[in-house]
Amino acid sequence: MKKYVLMRILRSLFSLFMVTTLIYTIIYTMVPRRKIFEKDPTYVKVAKDPDSRADYVNTVFEKMGYIDYLNSKELHEAAEEAYGSTITDPATSNKKMYEKYIADLGSNWELHQFEGSQLFYATREIPIYQRVLDFYGNLIQIDHTNRIKDEKNPDLERYLRFEKDPSVGWALVGSGTKHKYLLYFNGQFPFIHQQFVTLDMGLSYPTYANIPVLEVLTQGQGKTLVTDVTFPTGVTKQSSIDIYSRTYKSPSSADKQDIANFGEGDAYTATKTRYQDPSMLVNSSIIGLISVVISYFVGIPLGILMARYKNKVFDSLTTATLSFLMALPSIAFIYIFRFSLGKLFGLPDTFPVLGASDPRSYLFPALLLGLLTIPGTAIWIRRYFIDLQTSDYVRFARSKGLSESEISRHHILRNAMVPVVNSIPYSILSVIVGATFTESVFAFPGMGKMLIDSINASNNNMVVALSFIFAALSIFSLLLGDLLMTVVDPRIKLDAKGGK
Repeated sequence: MKKYVLMRILRSLFSLFMVTTLIYTIIYTMVPRRKIFEKDPTYVKVAKDPDSRADYVNTVFEKMGYIDYLNSKELHEAAEEAYGSTITDPATSNKKMYEKYIADLGSNWELHQFEGSQLFYATREIPIYQRVLDFYGNLIQIDHTNRIKDEKNPDLERYLRFEKDPSVGWALVGSGTKHKYLLYFNGQFPFIHQQFVTLDMGLSYPTYANIPVLEVLTQGQGKTLVTDVTFPTGVTKQSSIDIYSRTYKSPSSADKQDIANFGEGDAYTATKTRYQDPSMLVNSSIIGLISVVISYFVGIPLGILMARYKNKVFDSLTTATLSFLMALPSIAFIYIFRFSLGKLFGLPDTFPVLGASDPRSYLFPALLLGLLTIPGTAIWIRRYFIDLQTSDYVRFARSKGLSESEISRHHILRNAMVPVVNSIPYSILSVIVGATFTESVFAFPGMGKMLIDSINASNNNMVVALSFIFAALSIFSLLLGDLLMTVVDPRIKLDAKGGK
């Protein structure tokens, strides 16, 4: 079993690497990079000035990893430092000096000139293989006491220690680390939290511009949430600050509010904001779990009844109805039930109508996702039960005089639950991943809708991150399904070759 799990994990990691690399390469080589500015309001503001436009475009491309960029000031200072002389005029008269410096930098560097000011700047196209390596090289971030290098704070203490922090209670606290609280406990799921190892998937742009991708997906949404917060100074007051999110900020950059909250000289004053509504990740998980419960609680009994009354009126009518629903395009299915159920039960036709505080906002998307998967679940269970009804152990049970209901309940159902349990993790994930269209129709603020929005806005980092997350969950959910089978039926043995 241990060897099997290890080999599956290694194969899963390799598959994840291949899928992510392929998606990354396709997106960053085939999607025109200038499409990212089509929905960028800042670009529209600077577009009238050619120099500002060129500087903004190159700055954004550098942030997204397309190029290395030296603006006029950086190029001027770098050339001065390289040749140990003062370049008095950074414009046309120094073109040869800049060309020499660019040549010394190596291949792929190019010298350019602003249209208006005639100042020079330089860019270097970063090869796709280097971008892929940089993505994986920066993917896993490990926090440690030498993580922070701040010339303006040379006396920064460096330590890791457990202490009873006045703000959060007992926690593993760091100094010299990026995060203040590296291990802490609270009443929020999963109750034990760590920030030793985090993932960095780049910055979101142009939507949620310059915010880390994972922060966009995991932070709350809507209005800020104001609660009682106890600060390190011992003062408790109403605030929307997430005290657990404290990260390093140079004391030289602290403002009056930082000093009032955290005290003079505190180096961990950068915080995130708390919001009232759940994050995109939580929202998608909520409707995904509800829809899978609906699908299995309705689909399994229905499939069992269809198998029990095989080829009879009930089975024929139900099979025809479910086949029709399976053949019905999802778009038609969603719109039909969206408006019919909305009028019958007064449910909102879009999420923002009632908002996250009303459970009915989640009910409609979850119900429709469940209804979409019920036909497939019921048909599959029917076929599986019919196959089992001809098994030797079922014939033996009939020969002993057991009724069909007893056979179904005590014999067939037990064996049928093995593949059902195996499919549960992947079913949950499939609903979350496959909810892109449903979330878009209902304006539901989840990861599915975010994927569609990111594609439309050419938010390439977000598309890669979501693809990575969905692929990782898909691959490892298959492993979890296999492990759950061994719990339900101990007779199943998983060998090192991946067999059962």
